[in-house]
Amino acid sequence: MTLVLQVCLGLVVLLLAVASGWRLVSRRSSLPCPSWLARLIELDNPFAKNYNAQSIIQRLDLRPGMRVLDAGCGPGRVTIPLARAIGTQGEVVAIDIQPRMLRRAADKAQAAGLTNITFRELRLGRGMLERNQFDRAVLVAVLGEVPERQSALQEIYHALVPGGILSISEIAFDPHYQSRHTILTLARPAGFCEEAFFGNRLAFTLHLEKPTGE
Repeated sequence: MTLVLQVCLGLVVLLLAVASGWRLVSRRSSLPCPSWLARLIELDNPFAKNYNAQSIIQRLDLRPGMRVLDAGCGPGRVTIPLARAIGTQGEVVAIDIQPRMLRRAADKAQAAGLTNITFRELRLGRGMLERNQFDRAVLVAVLGEVPERQSALQEIYHALVPGGILSISEIAFDPHYQSRHTILTLARPAGFCEEAFFGNRLAFTLHLEKPTGE
């Protein structure tokens, strides 16, 4: 084994060990994924096809000109393909509470030549989102990191247009994993109706709809 390969393997083992340590600590509180783990969360899990970015986006029935909220965008794993899917006439509003994550996502958007993304440092559940502004919203392994989950879902509900869809994706390997039952228990009082479910207990995407009569 060459020295370079040994060093690379050592770095991978170290990164995984640090990530495991974060998982253990974060299980005790609603801590967002730290920015120094961005490279890990940017990768699609090959064993969870229902959870990868392309699958999440394909199910959203996106059309050019739509306005989409990426809540808890992190390093932009879903933000960038979302922006491509809705075209230059649409807009993705990507929010996160970590400036470093936002900068990383913004750098990726710039490198991709995308100008239809607005980045905002914003905490869900504080009522800062405008009402009736978004056709779609996505929460990818984010809900469990939000201290005020009920308030966050209520805020997203109001931010969606009638008939709008909130897509929530979860994976069991995440320390803040939220089950389908837990999500529905939180979402129904906010006014959401279950629209579709994809995947299984280990990795899934749940679509919640804001009724058109609202």
